[in-house]
Amino acid sequence: MNDHIIHPGVHIVEPFVIGPYVLLGVPAQDRQAGDIETHISANAVLRSHTVIYAGNRIGRDFQTGHGSLIREENVIGHHVSIGSGSVVEHHVEIGDYVRIHSQAFIPEYTILEENSWIGPNVVITNAKYPCSPRVKEFIEGAKIKKQAKIGANCTLLPGVEIGEYALVGAGSVVTEDVPPGAVVVGNPARIIKYIDELPYETGHET
Repeated sequence: MNDHIIHPGVHIVEPFVIGPYVLLGVPAQDRQAGDIETHISANAVLRSHTVIYAGNRIGRDFQTGHGSLIREENVIGHHVSIGSGSVVEHHVEIGDYVRIHSQAFIPEYTILEENSWIGPNVVITNAKYPCSPRVKEFIEGAKIKKQAKIGANCTLLPGVEIGEYALVGAGSVVTEDVPPGAVVVGNPARIIKYIDELPYETGHET
């Protein structure tokens, strides 16, 4: 018995694994099923209760944890993993080899470049003036540059840029841009050192 629902307009390339109660191609509120196509490349593993809205373009070897929610019209690269209970809102760009751990929130217009890493319970924000009558005029997603890492339980304010190879320590609140290669911690996050000073292999190409 099929206990998942695939709406019209969904194109998913074999082989793939779809768990129970998965919904694919869900139309956004102002659309009908099949209005916009959804493309999921080969080797997808979509675990139970994953919901993927219509209009997503997803690369090879994509994986979701249980209960992941991915809203409409995102561009997602190859070898991307989105953990259990995480939410990716609409019009997000996710590069190759990005890892989003469980219970993360990625709002609309966020950019996650290749090999960036989002720890569990990370919250990225994008509304500079919540509840303002003009709130949508000032929506600005964060930009996480390649190889940057965001530790567990961090909060990123709207529009911040995390530079290449930077590391944001667990529990930090990022209120301004982080330079490439910087290590920041605290509330508000402040630079304490640089990646090259850490006593382990970081993958930073010097």
